[in-house]
Amino acid sequence: MSENSDNSQSLLKMVGIQKWFGRVHALTGVDFEIKPGEVVGLVGDNGAGKSTLIKVAAGYHRADEGQIFWEGKEVKINSTRDARALGIETVYQEQALAPQLSIARNIFMGREPVTHLGFMDTKAMNESSLQALANIGLTFKAPDTMVSTLSGGQRQGVAIARAIHFHAKLVILDEPTIALSVKEVNEVLDFVRGLKEKGIAVIFITHAIYHVCSVADRMVVIAHGKPHMDLRTADTNVDDLSDIIVKSTL
Repeated sequence: MSENSDNSQSLLKMVGIQKWFGRVHALTGVDFEIKPGEVVGLVGDNGAGKSTLIKVAAGYHRADEGQIFWEGKEVKINSTRDARALGIETVYQEQALAPQLSIARNIFMGREPVTHLGFMDTKAMNESSLQALANIGLTFKAPDTMVSTLSGGQRQGVAIARAIHFHAKLVILDEPTIALSVKEVNEVLDFVRGLKEKGIAVIFITHAIYHVCSVADRMVVIAHGKPHMDLRTADTNVDDLSDIIVKSTL
């Protein structure tokens, strides 16, 4: 498929994505797209292919077949570095945070600024990390606060702030509300709404349909390695989606 008007309106468009792990055909010709500033809920049973699909988009897995378009142009995503260079940031359910390090160190992990002498620029990290957190409505007085002291919702906020700080155009959230309290879940959902307001697209992978339905524009149900249904959230509800997911596994 060549560049055309059909994909020029998409931020990310994946066409005919195939992925095998040995004899396991994890993705069987998946088509998926998301537009700038859109929030898409990606749901389905365990083993349906949700995580594999987003790991292809994030550069953790290479597609065996298929094409990927970014802002209308065909691209190759062969590594996480390729994905980040485009503006794709992923927040996994493990959050990839280091609890024993400070908030500032976690936001800049692996991308620390340095002074002209080659030393880590702690002052710049502290100032920038506080601003990154403020951009999503989180306020901390001390950027050297250890992540281990934060609540689950605050940790998700740090991970999301890191993605925004590095100019993400698409943030992929993998089970962002798992094992959180009601208050923390609401904090994370507010973060997602804030991303949308900034024009940042979000793919929200979850088993908690009632969480994602409150923020998503569309819901894509994955089953047996391919999309089973694509619905506007306004046209469905939690009970109907749950029924669709159950039936999709048959």
